[in-house]
Amino acid sequence: MPVDLVALDLDGTLLDPQDRVSPRNRRAVRAALEQGVRIVLVTGRGVDMPIALSKELGLNLPVICAHGALTKDFGANRTLGHIPVPLRYAKPMVEYAQRHGLSIAVYTEERFHRLEGSAIHMQEMAGPAWREVQSLTEVLSEAPTFLRFLGRESVAAMEREFSDLPLHYKYESWGDFVECAVTSREATKQRALARLCADFQISRERVLAVGDSPNDVPMLRWAGIGVAMGNASAEVREAVAYVTAGNAEDGVAVAIERFVLQPRRGVEKRLA
Repeated sequence: MPVDLVALDLDGTLLDPQDRVSPRNRRAVRAALEQGVRIVLVTGRGVDMPIALSKELGLNLPVICAHGALTKDFGANRTLGHIPVPLRYAKPMVEYAQRHGLSIAVYTEERFHRLEGSAIHMQEMAGPAWREVQSLTEVLSEAPTFLRFLGRESVAAMEREFSDLPLHYKYESWGDFVECAVTSREATKQRALARLCADFQISRERVLAVGDSPNDVPMLRWAGIGVAMGNASAEVREAVAYVTAGNAEDGVAVAIERFVLQPRRGVEKRLA
């Protein structure tokens, strides 16, 4: 069955270890678009970078951000879906973090907040969408899209105090650095992608999804063709039908070439 839509995670997937889109990945994306295939970015990041990258690549669908909590039609500048963290859970978490000096960021749709003078743990936190505030509680007039605890100490403190709340906790690590994104339990990449496909009347059987993280697995297993990156953990690779090359070896391009540009039957589990 032909592929009508390709869903791509960003970090560890479309982006290489230097946070760039390789020339081969760009060519594969462009060729798929020229065949009329829709491509959507599905990421844990806030909206700024995915929107900028979608425009740069000439993509033709809204972006799914914040681990599925926010779907944004950047062409029409409207929000298609927003599943925030309920205030009854978010407010005590933010108040506790601020009181104990934990490193935390609060995302409210397209606005990202950190405390004045707090550490900038990654380059993206100095971008134009970020605002420094004197008190994070002042931005909680509305339920936040998601919370992000940064660093081992902050993540450990959050776990001790709040891990029993009915929320989703999504962990990522890069070397010694650990972070945890906290979202509504209803917010997942798979659910957001399924809603978007329903809007465009695209069946799951015609979806190719590529990712590398445990939180990508439900999306990969939902799609007609789910492909794990070669740099993914063994747990992720074993959970899906196909494994492509790593993000340093153009794994996204390998998957698109095999299933979209040169489709063939009887593809082996390991693509490269």
